[in-house]
Amino acid sequence: MPDRTRRRFTQAVVLAISSCSFAPAWTAGRERGGGAQDVRRHGARGDGTHDDTLAFQAAIDALPTDGGTVNVPAGDYLIDPIVGVQLRSRMLLSMAPGARLLAKPNAAERAYVLNAHRVHDVEISGGRVIGERDAHKGTTGEWGHGVMIRGAERITVRDLHVSHCWGDGISIGGAKVAGGAIVPSRDVVIERVQCVGNRRQGLTIGRSRRVRVYDSSFLDTAGTLPACGIDVEPDAGDVAEDILIERCTVRGNRGAGIQLYKRVADATVRDCLIEQNRGHGVLALGASACVIEGNRIRRNGLGGVGVRPGSREVTLARNEFADNGPSPGRTKDGRARPGKRHVSIAESAVAIKVNADNRFLD
Repeated sequence: MPDRTRRRFTQAVVLAISSCSFAPAWTAGRERGGGAQDVRRHGARGDGTHDDTLAFQAAIDALPTDGGTVNVPAGDYLIDPIVGVQLRSRMLLSMAPGARLLAKPNAAERAYVLNAHRVHDVEISGGRVIGERDAHKGTTGEWGHGVMIRGAERITVRDLHVSHCWGDGISIGGAKVAGGAIVPSRDVVIERVQCVGNRRQGLTIGRSRRVRVYDSSFLDTAGTLPACGIDVEPDAGDVAEDILIERCTVRGNRGAGIQLYKRVADATVRDCLIEQNRGHGVLALGASACVIEGNRIRRNGLGGVGVRPGSREVTLARNEFADNGPSPGRTKDGRARPGKRHVSIAESAVAIKVNADNRFLD
């Protein structure tokens, strides 16, 4: 091949590659058919006062057997979370940037705006889910979630803003099936999501395998404990494992920024900004084989990273710590308060490594 021809061929290949949009490997398996429905065509008004729950469900149920896309144009859609919108397998719920799902005020302890229960190959993209915590009619319960994912596989939530929920912004966990067995959620991706001002957690990761959280923000959670930005906490009887939290901002939460709580294994927190949380920046209790690396961890009230009893094989590497822990002085009962605490490790924790490449700025 002549040099000129070779150069032209090479340039064409580079141009073709640069002009293509490749789906990341972790979303390549979301499969659905080409059917399409619009919630407006099924009676949704989007005026913020008419209950549009049944119209959303009708649009979803109208998809063909091989699934497809349900489009939600801009508007304010009142959704009754006691009924909830039940997502089905092999579908995309595609919301316009101006689409807002408004949770109808209720007194229920458990109520979910969007519910992905025992389904597979589901995507939720765009728009907002706004909870009803400021207008909630009850005083008990902590499970009024914006998005509920239970016992589901190959789920992606992207470019979504979830705020002011009575419980969690997003909750991922297992589902009971016949005979009492628990089926965990598997292969869940949370990407470019914002969870702001929710009452219990920004994001809960419970009984699950392979969860990826990318480029998202978890801010200002407060109202009922644990009040974490992200709480990885499987219920008894199962585990959460193979968890990656990467390039996220976790700020201003009443509890810990990120909590790895009991029966958590193979979790990585990488390249995140974790700051101004009232609890620890990262708190690990009963966690194993976890890595906390490349994060900026600063101005967290109780300390930067706390590794508590039952934890083992936790590695801290390449983190930058600044101004974590309470100011030195005395507690209310007169005891001396030691001051800044970037890293605290329980004596009973096993095989904890704090590498020399961590930076402590004060």
